[in-house]
Amino acid sequence: MEILAGRVLLRPADPVVTTTFYRDVLELAIYREFPGGTVFFLGGGFLEVSGRSGPAEARGDGVMLWIQVRDVAGAHKELVERGVRVVREPRREPWGLDEMWIEDPDGVRIGVVEIPAEHPLRRDSRTP
Repeated sequence: MEILAGRVLLRPADPVVTTTFYRDVLELAIYREFPGGTVFFLGGGFLEVSGRSGPAEARGDGVMLWIQVRDVAGAHKELVERGVRVVREPRREPWGLDEMWIEDPDGVRIGVVEIPAEHPLRRDSRTP
């Protein structure tokens, strides 16, 4: 499986406080913002702060991984063959990404994502 990019997803108890911390205290540069979330540059990867954790996630269970692949269907087949636990089959999300979700041996959720050619994330935002 060829991984093209990745990010860490945080589901904080208070998204405003957490976003303020990463933006204003750690001064991470913003990669993109969307309703309900902010994605920061984090070295060679990204840190996304979005959503809100529930009571069970207060122990740090709100951390997930997000990895981009070229072909989510091919990755699905490959991961199933390797015995990986798929918690949600690949599908097109309302925001236009093709996603599936798996778990690591400790139950950490990992989003495996393909960005379709027509999706806005494929466009160079530096050009008009």
